[in-house]
Amino acid sequence: MEIKGKVHEVGEIQQISETFKKRDLVVEYAENPQYPEYLKFEALQDKTGLLDSFKVGDEVEVFFNLRGRPWTDKAGKTAYFNSMVIWRVNALSTAAAAPNTPPMAQPVDVSTTSREEDDLPF
Repeated sequence: MEIKGKVHEVGEIQQISETFKKRDLVVEYAENPQYPEYLKFEALQDKTGLLDSFKVGDEVEVFFNLRGRPWTDKAGKTAYFNSMVIWRVNALSTAAAAPNTPPMAQPVDVSTTSREEDDLPF
């Protein structure tokens, strides 16, 4: 599955155990811009590094697998959990800061310039 949206949050790497780590990515998905959805994805193990270059505001395309699993508590009640596990992320555009451009020169009123100073032939 895949989805396109804007990066809302990139989580830190969480070392769950000696052999397991994960990292969250929250993407703003705006199928209807009036009511955006905030979807939490998980990057697991070696895929956590995929998120290193992304920043809040970047437009991305996230490729993921949808996983679900049951969990039964001590009382015998079963709950179900879903997770969206990232396997690839493509940057569509980045939230770049405005470039550092020098300020524009102040406008000059050319109508008050004397014709004698003008060396152009026309």
